[in-house]
Amino acid sequence: MKIVVDTENGVAPWRQVHDQVIRAVTTGVLPEGARLPPIRQLARDLGLASGTVARAYRELETAGWVATARARGTVVTVPSGRPDRAALLAAAAAEFAAQAQDLGADEAAAVAAIRAAYEPERSR
Repeated sequence: MKIVVDTENGVAPWRQVHDQVIRAVTTGVLPEGARLPPIRQLARDLGLASGTVARAYRELETAGWVATARARGTVVTVPSGRPDRAALLAAAAAEFAAQAQDLGADEAAAVAAIRAAYEPERSR
């Protein structure tokens, strides 16, 4: 799994790490029991402060996506009640819609932005 943080996209770096881990778990890239990199290592690799990565891991642990143990490090878990892909998509759409509205975009502009985001996907 490769995590990429864009410090200029307006999304907090900890949130980008958090969201990319969830995406990797829900798509099967990170299966149950997979180990995440140690906080300091990932922070160094991404050029972030350790506290930024620690917050992402803490939020993931609070939500039940990972568990941390001294001997094993931070590993992916599969708790009961984890939202399915449809629920995650609905949550992401609601968050995007709220951000688009905050920017003053109407529905047509927001839909156009989503279509444009899919363009690289279509050319694969």
